Parts: sequence; C-alpha cells; structure tokens
Amino acid sequence: MKGGLLEVFVVSARGISHSNIIGKPSYYVIVECGSQSYKTKISSGNPKEILWNEKFKFALPANNLEERNYLKLKIMDEEFFSAGGFVGETRINLKGVILEGNEKGFIEVLPVAYNVVLEDDTYKGEIKVGLRFNPSNVCIFYKFFHNCNLYTITLPLPIYVVPFGSYKSF
Repeated sequence: MKGGLLEVFVVSARGISHSNIIGKPSYYVIVECGSQSYKTKISSGNPKEILWNEKFKFALPANNLEERNYLKLKIMDEEFFSAGGFVGETRINLKGVILEGNEKGFIEVLPVAYNVVLEDDTYKGEIKVGLRFNPSNVCIFYKFFHNCNLYTITLPLPIYVVPFGSYKSF
C-alpha cells in the first residue's frame, strides 16, 4: 500500500459546551495524525456557531502507515489562566480511506459530522470534518534541524529535487 497526502478540513462544531469562569468559551482544535499535529485558530463569535474552516495537510509515508491509522481531533477551550481546557475528542479511522484511495487513485470524503467524546466517555455534540487522500509514488523526507522537527514533503512525479526543499517539475 502506498503512502500519500492526507488533507483534513476542520469545518465546524455544534452542541458542545464548556463552562468558563470568566467570559465566553473560545474553542480550538488540535488535529493529530501520528507524530504530526496542527492547531486551528480560535473560534470567534457565538459559541453556538463554532466555525474554523481550516485545512491541514499530513504526509503519510508508506513505511509507517501503521502509526497513522487514526486521526485525532481534540477540542479545547482557551482559558485565561491555563493552557486550555479539554472539551472532548473525536477519532477517525483512516484505514478505509487510505485503502480506497490507493485502489481508486484518489478519495474525498465530504465534510460529515462525527460525535465528540467527553472525558467520561459519553457523547455530547459533534464536529464536522472532511478528508481527502491522494496516494503518492514518491515521498521524500527532509530533516531540518530547526527546532529538531522532521518535515515530510510529498511530491508529484516527475520531479527534480534541488536544495532547500524547492523542486521543479518538467
């Protein structure tokens, strides 16, 4: 099975609530796949209409797809006096998406609502997420020593790699 590029579109949430001591809740989502993670912007406006509309890209190299079987979305509430309050989370199994994407050459799952699981394992609210997976024939890995992070870049074929991560396609 080939690896590829997974695009995650975090759209919105509804039916979730978290009480703040001061002010209205300000939600954000931490999106994790394997060791890669991103954070959405903080939602603004009405807590009943929680919108993010953000897209994130995850490189899924073929050699460690087993580590990336799940996409985890943790909904957090920005607190004034702490790092953030946990609201709930959703786990999305990626195995079927990756398999079908490899079979068909591409798969897109339009945004759909997933249940949000609270700390006590009950459900409250939902988060709307879309997915797109493009299998790739070439995954090139660069290790940049800036902050000791490993960046994975998935490139289309044919390519010629030049220094500093830029490339030309002919």
